[in-house]
Order: sequence, then structure tokens, then C-alpha cells
Amino acid sequence: MTTRNSEDDRGPVSGLDADGGGATHAAPWLLYSGRQRVFFLAILFLVYASNNTDRNILGVLLPQIKTEFHISDTQLGLLSGIVFACFYATLGLPLARWADRGDRTRILSFSLIVWSVMTTLCGLTQTFWQLVAARLGVGAGEAGAMPPAQSLLADYFPPEKRSGAMGIFMMASSMGYAGGLILGGYIAQHYGWRNAFLFVGIAGLLLGPIALSVLKEPRKVFPSKVVAEPFRAASGALFRLPAYRYILYAVVIYFFMGYGALVFIVSLMTRLFGLSVQEAGANFGTMSMIAAVIGNLLGGQLGDRLARRNLANLPRTAGWAMIISAPLFMFALAQPSMAAMQIPLFLAMVALNVMAAPMFSSLYLVCDANRRATGLSIVLLFANLVGLGLGPVLTGFISDTLTPTYGPAEGLRWGLVAICSVMIVGGAFMLRAARHVTNAPAAQPIPVVA
Repeated sequence: MTTRNSEDDRGPVSGLDADGGGATHAAPWLLYSGRQRVFFLAILFLVYASNNTDRNILGVLLPQIKTEFHISDTQLGLLSGIVFACFYATLGLPLARWADRGDRTRILSFSLIVWSVMTTLCGLTQTFWQLVAARLGVGAGEAGAMPPAQSLLADYFPPEKRSGAMGIFMMASSMGYAGGLILGGYIAQHYGWRNAFLFVGIAGLLLGPIALSVLKEPRKVFPSKVVAEPFRAASGALFRLPAYRYILYAVVIYFFMGYGALVFIVSLMTRLFGLSVQEAGANFGTMSMIAAVIGNLLGGQLGDRLARRNLANLPRTAGWAMIISAPLFMFALAQPSMAAMQIPLFLAMVALNVMAAPMFSSLYLVCDANRRATGLSIVLLFANLVGLGLGPVLTGFISDTLTPTYGPAEGLRWGLVAICSVMIVGGAFMLRAARHVTNAPAAQPIPVVA
């Protein structure tokens, strides 16, 4: 096979990728030019942004839902937490096993259509329990997003460029979150919360066929490299690695705060400072969007640069970002005015985004090509059940417990402050994971200490 050697051109497909555990196999990223990789990344970005918009738009709609259905903060936490996380976490594992063997582009596109249909149905519900059922469906559909998307990303980009690509990809999380707050807040303020669900659901339905037609499955070129490893063998091999376990613990805590407790930030702003849903959504959404751009690009580039010296710097970068974010969040949430809260909250959101790319890139230091989706899905199973599932519920419970003494605004404020402190523990786990990644340059086989 004759090819050119330019960075933007396809290299020889006989190159080797040395992933977790020292396994080598044909390097699938050499199949595609630099321009193709950028295009694939753009489509994955849009799909993941849709995933996070549909998931997180609920945060800005909670005040109106609470008023219409006359429910407590604990019930709001159940709706935004465990109700969604139930199917999202449990279905993620079988879908990831499928993604480790099947056509990831079809799995991702089908999942996108499912969660978009269910989000649309959220806008048609007339009772709280109908909304609960529809959100279960959203969780079921979104279970097929992260494992195949990140697995494809790891095949599209070589190890020394993955953190940068992952930083851009992970930016879609915060961009989708911010877009949901801004757009959802505007639509809810002027047209009601149901129309906000309808708008983003229909937008996702239009994206599904585009993703299916554009994304490429490298396994169609290297079908013999897909190994049908039993789940018990795959999971056992992963859990025997201390680095994998510590990363899992850290991601659970990351979800607990970042994807769980922060769903109440808009509600906090409306209660503390008298902002409307639109004002609070636009304020926090704009802040989150700018922080996402800065944080994810910074985290991705910093991770790539430091990983060239020592792969253990990837989990170290994520760990220190987590530790720094905790006091910033706690200080911001304790401020007496919206003006005083803005700068420390923005810095905390930047730190939250800095950790994402090196954290998930660290995961692929210990997961070889045929365990990527499985390894990620196991992490997401625990992260979503414990983190996303219980984070909002515990925050709502603390808020309801403190409300009789301190009022609904202060009760929610101190509930959030308490939850944010756990990020320090998450950072410590990432630093522990770094100790089990040996000092090796990214271009070499990646040794992981058992």
C-alpha cells in the first residue's frame, strides 16, 4: 500500500498502536487524513453536545416544573438524578460491550435518535410521573453515547494527540450544558418548559442521519482485530489494575458534583438573588460556555504537552485541577451577592473543565483497544448511579433538611457547599492513579504498574 508521509495524509496502515497493557495492533488513525479527523471530531462534538443539552436542560426548567407539579427539592433531585441515571448507567454496560465488537457509528446514531425522541416526549407530558417515565427513556437512549463516541475518538487520533482531541470533545459537554441553560431558559421564560424540551428533541432528530452518514468505522478495515473477550475476563483484568480503580473513584466524584449537584445552580440563583429563569439560565449558561472553551482547551493542550514528558502527568493534571476547584466552588457559593459570586464561580468552572480531558485520557492508558468501551462503561455505570444518580438527590435532601431552619435559599446554598468539598477526595484519587503509571514517553508502549 503506497501512501504519502504528510501529516494531513494517510500513513501506512501497518503502524502500531501501543495501548494499555502493552497490546499492539494496527493503528486505525493512519487510515484518515488530518482533515478527516477534524471533520469526525466536529460530528462527535455535535452529537455529544446534543447529549448534554437534552440531559441538562432540565436544570433550568426545574423552577417551573416545581411550581406546576407542587413537588419538593428531593423530588426534583430524583427527577434530575436517579430517575435519569437508572437506565443511563445500567444500559451503558451492554451497549458498551456491543460497541467493543460492533459498528460504533450505528450504535451512536441510533442512540441519538432514541434520546431525541424521548426528550421530545418530555415536552408532551401532562403529569409528574409521565415526565419521570420520559426521562427514564432519555437516560436509556443516552446510555449509548459516551462509550462508542470516545472509543471512536481513540481510534481516530494517536495517543500523543488524544488529550487535545479529547479536550475539544469534552468541551461539547459544557457547551451543551450551557446551551441548554441559555436556550432552555429563554424558551421556558417565553413559551413554557414543555416547548424547551420539544425544541432540543427535534434538533437531535435532525442530527442523527447526518452522524450515521459521515462517521466511519475503522473496524470495517481491521475486522480481525476485534476480539470477543468475555466480560468477566475484561472486567477482571481492568479491576486488577490499581490505576483503573483510582480513576473510577475519581470519575464517580466528578460526576457526583459536576453532573449532579450543579443541576441546582440555576435554582439557587433564582432563590438567592431573585433572578428569573431566563436571567439565571443566561448568566450561568454563558459563564459555563466560556469556561468550557478555556478549560477544555487548556486541559487538553496541557495534558498533551505534559504527557510527552511523562504519561503519569495526565492523571496528575486532572487531580490537581479537581483539588483546586473545590475551594473555588465553596468560596463562590458562600458569596452574598451575584456580583461577588461571578469571578470565583467562573474560575471554579474553568478548573472543572480543565480536569475532564486528562481524566478520560488517563482512562485509556489502562484500557487497550478491545476494552475501551467496556472500561469506560464500567466507570460510567458507577459514576452515573452513584454520582449523577445520588448527587442531585443528596443535594435536594440536604436542602429540604436545612430549609425549615435557614429557608429554601440558604438551605440549598449550604447543601451545594457541602457537596463541592468532595472534589478534594477525587483529586487525591487521581494523584494516586498517577503513581501506578510508569515514567514513559507517549510514543512508546504504555506500561501500567499492576
